[in-house]
Amino acid sequence: MKPKSICLIGLLFFVVSYMLFSQGSKVAYFQEPIDFAHWLNLIGATLLLSFNKVFPKNNLNSVASFLTALGVIAHIGLCTIDFIMWSFGNDDTARMELSEHISNTPSILYPFIIIGPSLLFIGLATHASNFIKTHTLKALMVIIGAPAVGFSFFILKDGVYMVLSCLLFSLGLILLLFRKEKQELVTD
Repeated sequence: MKPKSICLIGLLFFVVSYMLFSQGSKVAYFQEPIDFAHWLNLIGATLLLSFNKVFPKNNLNSVASFLTALGVIAHIGLCTIDFIMWSFGNDDTARMELSEHISNTPSILYPFIIIGPSLLFIGLATHASNFIKTHTLKALMVIIGAPAVGFSFFILKDGVYMVLSCLLFSLGLILLLFRKEKQELVTD
């Protein structure tokens, strides 16, 4: 399968997972027979590593690829934690105890909950910044959409804005993925 196709599948899974997340945690914890939202997020985030292969290679790309890879690793950790939370079913007490334990464990809290997952968005936005001069609007869609996802989730706590931000972010990446490069004319 071509890397661009893998990127598209990853974005599709990622967006669908955010649509499910937008329904709230009560819906997420009672998905049966499996936690579809987090499985789609886990698979989608992992497939987004393919963006590291499709964008031009330069120093900024190296930084962006590293950040993207760290973000994917953090998403894997976050989804693992959420799978455990999901496994408690309707045992809110157990879920709260685990949540409190994680909150009191900085070596888990920061890399897998607070900072780490954001690195996926930062890495892909850094990739997009390579195109700020040539494909300004497409790059800005990614660069603005990335922090907007976090802002809408953590600050506004609004699922609709979160999905719209994720769609803006993903559409920008799709447009950059299938961008047309200007051909330079060589004259003798």
